[in-house]
Amino acid sequence: MVSDELDRGLEGATVAETRLSRIDGETGDLVVAGFPVEALATEATYEESVFLLLYDRLPTAEELAAFRSDLAARRGIGDEVRAVLRRAAEAGEPPMDALRMGAAAATLDAPDADDATADPDDATADPDAPAEGPVDDAAAADHAAARRAIAAFPTVVATYWRYRRGEEPVAPREDLGHAANYLRMLTGDEPTDAAVRGLETYLNTVIDHGLNASTFAARVVTSTESDLVSAATAAVGVLKGPLHGGAPGPVLDDLREVHRSGDPEGFVRAKLDAGERLMGFGHRVYRVRDPRAAVLEAAAERFYGADGDADFFETAREYESVAVDLLAERKPDRRLDTNVEFYTAALLHGVGVPRDLFTTTFAVSRVGGWMAHCQEQRENNRLIRPTSRYVGAEGRTWTPVEER
Repeated sequence: MVSDELDRGLEGATVAETRLSRIDGETGDLVVAGFPVEALATEATYEESVFLLLYDRLPTAEELAAFRSDLAARRGIGDEVRAVLRRAAEAGEPPMDALRMGAAAATLDAPDADDATADPDDATADPDAPAEGPVDDAAAADHAAARRAIAAFPTVVATYWRYRRGEEPVAPREDLGHAANYLRMLTGDEPTDAAVRGLETYLNTVIDHGLNASTFAARVVTSTESDLVSAATAAVGVLKGPLHGGAPGPVLDDLREVHRSGDPEGFVRAKLDAGERLMGFGHRVYRVRDPRAAVLEAAAERFYGADGDADFFETAREYESVAVDLLAERKPDRRLDTNVEFYTAALLHGVGVPRDLFTTTFAVSRVGGWMAHCQEQRENNRLIRPTSRYVGAEGRTWTPVEER
């Protein structure tokens, strides 16, 4: 039955059931596959989080070792993909555009479909075994495509960045975990334990977050029975938009300016007096402080206390406190608490991720959630096809071109 009620932005529409994450915007709770985000972010490796989303349970030690090995074996990209990324860097293409190009091109040298691994909950049991038995060819191809995207995203981003800086790419290492390998490919140096744990906490924190815009786009593509690579590239295009994934960079700009001036109150008042928005505050869903902000604040505190500029972190905390108070004073009818982007900026800056790669690093994490959503959509698929309300002209008659 088609409703005449207009629902702009689909805010009031429920279009899917999911086991992947639950958001309570009123209380500020986020549960990922049954775990409070605070527990998953600080305890898991990224590979464990991905396995959990894909298979709805934590892996055994043996399964985790096999899963890590499988992802690591899919990290490499070939000459064709590197050529695309080199050209993107030379042309000054934005990082998210380069990721879109590289992710799509990575299918040129992806492992063969018969190298796909099975769902560990199927009869083959071994997650590193060839797909056979109850896993059909299409499902096996999906498993392979999902793992390829998750594994290749960091390599694509790091390769593009090295080219953009006039440096040769650093090849992925199969003995390193996902987060450590990404940092090493970006910088060429062995990352510190503190930096790896900081980045891993970030990757776990943002891996999934309900039916956000990019995840919805991935599910829409999947609902047409298109392939997972197309879904991933569509999601990248959506995440590129500044209303979705583009805020941490501007937050870092503000933090640097406040740190330089030493006057957070003056900075905030000047912004608000000019009618400008404070980046890193307020959220479409949460009516209280974003729970991910607390997780990343704690991660940033651990990192800066062990391996970074403690004064910069204290600036961030002072700026947050001042901004929240002044926003409450100026806009008493709205709750504009800290969102995930605020401490994302502080943490990623600290661990060595360049500002220009903040949104692509978001994608490096969120691709795990996208792929899990795509597989979930496949399980009980229905073409996603909302309606629109026509408000255009009626009753027009055609006038030949020579009479217009």
